Amino acid sequence: MASRKEGSGATGSGFGASKGKGKASATGDSAVKQVQIDGLVVLKIIKHYQEEGQGNEVVQGVLLGLVVDDRLEITNCFPFPQHTEDDADFDEVQYQMEMMRSLRHVNIDHLHVGWYQSTYYGSFVTRALLDSQFSYQHAIEESVVLIYDPIKTAQGSLSLKAYRLTPKLMEVCKEKDFSPEALKKANIAYENMFEEVPIVIKNSYLINVMLWELEKKSAVADRHELLSLASSNHLGKSLQLLMDRVDEMSQDIVKYNTYLRNVSKQQQQKHQYQQRRQQENMQRQSRGEPPLPEEDINKLFKPLQPPPRLESLLIAGQINTYCQNIKEFNAQNLGKLFMAQALQDYNN
Repeated sequence: MASRKEGSGATGSGFGASKGKGKASATGDSAVKQVQIDGLVVLKIIKHYQEEGQGNEVVQGVLLGLVVDDRLEITNCFPFPQHTEDDADFDEVQYQMEMMRSLRHVNIDHLHVGWYQSTYYGSFVTRALLDSQFSYQHAIEESVVLIYDPIKTAQGSLSLKAYRLTPKLMEVCKEKDFSPEALKKANIAYENMFEEVPIVIKNSYLINVMLWELEKKSAVADRHELLSLASSNHLGKSLQLLMDRVDEMSQDIVKYNTYLRNVSKQQQQKHQYQQRRQQENMQRQSRGEPPLPEEDINKLFKPLQPPPRLESLLIAGQINTYCQNIKEFNAQNLGKLFMAQALQDYNN
């Protein structure tokens, strides 16, 4: 996680989680069925973005906790410090080790169970995130990545989701074969690359009482601000990002079609060569001459390497994310419109 770019996460290291009974079964079931997050962790993630996140800047950090049966309990976290690639003296692995050693000395949960990062309009389905999460899950089976969306959260509802790589994609990543044949054999599409794990936020009873008290004291006018329909900027930005990804997908399709045309052309050349070779051997046989020696046709016509399809899957997944964002924006605005009309009728 040396850089601060979108989706660049820390590679998984030997910081093992507390192993409960949450091991994946032979049928490929996920090792984690639920993620339980302390409210303090959520506040730390939000505070981290508010202090360091600007525009499309991504913030990231480490999740700490333990595994109980098939439930992953996240009880603490700490951020990655903001630095540039020119800062060659900074050792992130050493930084994480020192942080967890210090937490252990003060009797705070220090076991590594994953990482978190913010996202910019849902732009988190990237190759960097996939590689980082694969490293984490390969080293720590139960690890997850938490994706925090500050834009959706600013509109009035907390947007925090937990993701893991599916067992099928984990196997393909281990083999490092992202050819069309390998992905087709594994039956991997953009829909089954990531699996979302349900999240439960846990607060103490005192915190719940305080939240009820704050809700009672909050002004009614402040609540009405959540009914604002001023989301055209968010919708326009999501549409722009969607069009950019569609353009990338179109370019990728052109590359793949070019590969298919080249393969078809090479097959025709092979067939013509074999026909000429067969005709020449027939002529030599009629003259009583021995046939030409057999040649390895693959040496004459080297097989063309198919373009990797992983980027196409990631682009398709990102397109799906943007479509979901647009759908949610429209649904929220429609709901706000009905609620505003209902409040107006009630006041009248």
